[in-house]
Amino acid sequence: MEFPARELKTLGDTAALAATVAPLLAPGTALLLEGDLGAGKTTFVQALAKCFGVARMVTSPTFTLANEYPLPQGGKLVHYDLYRLATPEGIYDLGLEDALESGARLLIEWPERAQRVLDRELLHPLCLRLTHTPQGTRKAELVRL
Repeated sequence: MEFPARELKTLGDTAALAATVAPLLAPGTALLLEGDLGAGKTTFVQALAKCFGVARMVTSPTFTLANEYPLPQGGKLVHYDLYRLATPEGIYDLGLEDALESGARLLIEWPERAQRVLDRELLHPLCLRLTHTPQGTRKAELVRL
């Protein structure tokens, strides 16, 4: 399955990308979100949560490291932000494997902070790479790892 890179100029572009990605995230799967500070990772998570029917405000779990959002159709969306993870092994304390086993859909910002211990075989993840463009917009590239 191939996903062409797209330019994200507006919030509407981000919402359209989220609508494309949402059906790809079956229960028990993960989406890794890579990109510099301010690249739009949390904005994308907010748009994706709307696609799944999350009504409450979606915020970055920068300090809590994980936020859970129950889904109206059952299951949950778990948003991890590993930016402040003290050590890669700290990911074991976040309940990631339990969340996967329960059928949660995982969104993981800053996965490179735990790259040594993230089991890509377990996750079978998609990865959304967000980068800044010279034109002041963002480019989104979705890849299957």
